[in-house]
Amino acid sequence: MNVYPSSPVTLSRECQAIQIPSGESVALPAGTQVWVMQSLGGTYTLMTERRQMVRLAGKDADAIGRGPTAAPQAEARPATPEAVEKLVWDQLKTCFDPEIPVNIVDLGLVYHCQVAPLPEGGYGVGVKFTLTAPGCGMGEVLKTDIQNKIRDIPGIKEVAAEVVFDPPWSREMMSEAARLQLGLV
Repeated sequence: MNVYPSSPVTLSRECQAIQIPSGESVALPAGTQVWVMQSLGGTYTLMTERRQMVRLAGKDADAIGRGPTAAPQAEARPATPEAVEKLVWDQLKTCFDPEIPVNIVDLGLVYHCQVAPLPEGGYGVGVKFTLTAPGCGMGEVLKTDIQNKIRDIPGIKEVAAEVVFDPPWSREMMSEAARLQLGLV
């Protein structure tokens, strides 16, 4: 995990980012001053000079003077549904809430994960997850992140991710490791 107490950085070029927590796309002009708050799961969370939190894709890391980031990818085609499911959970652990430096599995946001062989070969994966707050606009962003990372697993042909709000998320759903990491124990 890379969490930075950063010095200000000036964007070298214009780039698109996602505003946190609304999930809206915003253009960050060249010359904007930002602070890198964290780099997790292949993305950067930045604080702008206007105190706006935004998520910058790893492909745009050069704009803040860093190399592109990439989440780990599965290398070999798994042989069993159980092996696929383990890889899916491993990939889910590379998805991070942009405001909290803990992966979505340890935060307790993933409620359901099912892997099923498909008749035509390969596997289909279904994931149900929630958000730390129902009004958070990052649901679609996390959904896309989940789908893209699971699709990187060899043999995955279909991915369905769904945001759900029942049961409502609470701190008790976090793993002990997450609570320790956040100083909640």
